[in-house]
Amino acid sequence: MNLGIKQKISHQLQQSWYDKSGLTLLLRPLSWLFIFISIIRRYFYRIGFAKATKLSVPTIIIGNLTVGGTGKTPLVIWLANYLKELGYKPGILSRGYNGKANSWPQQVRPDADPYIVGDEAVVISRRTNCPMAVGPDRVAAGEALLKYSDCDIVISDDGLQHYSLKRDIEVLVIDGIRRFGNGYCLPAGPLRECVTRKDEVDCKVTNGVAAQGEYAMSYTGLNIVNLNSQETRPLSELAENTIKAVAGIGNPDRFFNFLRAQGLRLETKAFPDHYLYHEDSIKEDDDTIVLMTEKDAVKCQRFAKSNWWYVPINVTLPNEFGLEILNLLEKKHG
Repeated sequence: MNLGIKQKISHQLQQSWYDKSGLTLLLRPLSWLFIFISIIRRYFYRIGFAKATKLSVPTIIIGNLTVGGTGKTPLVIWLANYLKELGYKPGILSRGYNGKANSWPQQVRPDADPYIVGDEAVVISRRTNCPMAVGPDRVAAGEALLKYSDCDIVISDDGLQHYSLKRDIEVLVIDGIRRFGNGYCLPAGPLRECVTRKDEVDCKVTNGVAAQGEYAMSYTGLNIVNLNSQETRPLSELAENTIKAVAGIGNPDRFFNFLRAQGLRLETKAFPDHYLYHEDSIKEDDDTIVLMTEKDAVKCQRFAKSNWWYVPINVTLPNEFGLEILNLLEKKHG
């Protein structure tokens, strides 16, 4: 099955999660099985039948309940830099999704190869300059991180459902527009666990308009950076121009809509999340500016053309969120 057909099927399935498509009716029996397995698995961890390991430093999980991008990585970057400003020495864990390393875990530095350790890991390392380890086994990655660094707090990018790693604080990131979709678990809906799981976390951060009891996270990204020269220009200079925008992220429409809101006219091309770009992936006229996400840029840098730019997306959060994290740390660790 070629990439185009796979993308179309995946897109149709995900669309059904956010509307009243009859396709979800057919998949609900599989969702019930998924829920049953999820509940039993978590119960085993609670009673100690499955082993859960606690790291020697406080551990914060930044996770979500839904499949696809909700904004976990920008929040990890924000929180790591926030804690650094306060004198903490944070270390970061991540899955290293789609990384092709021959062995795990891997230590990540700003000059790491995204094809080896994963694209998100390189972005996080560059934006925080924190020690970082990646691997499918979060416990092994956490232990390696502590072995080779002096971090005094660990932040895990994703991992809400990785119960083998004990956590002190859980932060749930919610898509402010799509929320929890149709409310069903995979494959009939986008949920990785029952929606009631949201009531058990310590903090809820919403990417967009927040509901009661949630902290609103808003995007800012008013500059663009050239992949070759690292020149920075105001995004506003591109207003009223036709731009080719590409994105290989969990929710590419969020990126495209952000650019449209800045007055850009777009030709868009969405790739699968964590897509491994090659030289022929992006085709454009010689004079057409190409805009992409920072996650895409780290994989395209080695063969980028002079008219390829990325948008470094930053986020802002209310002061109350940072204070809540500090209060939770004080409460649980004194």
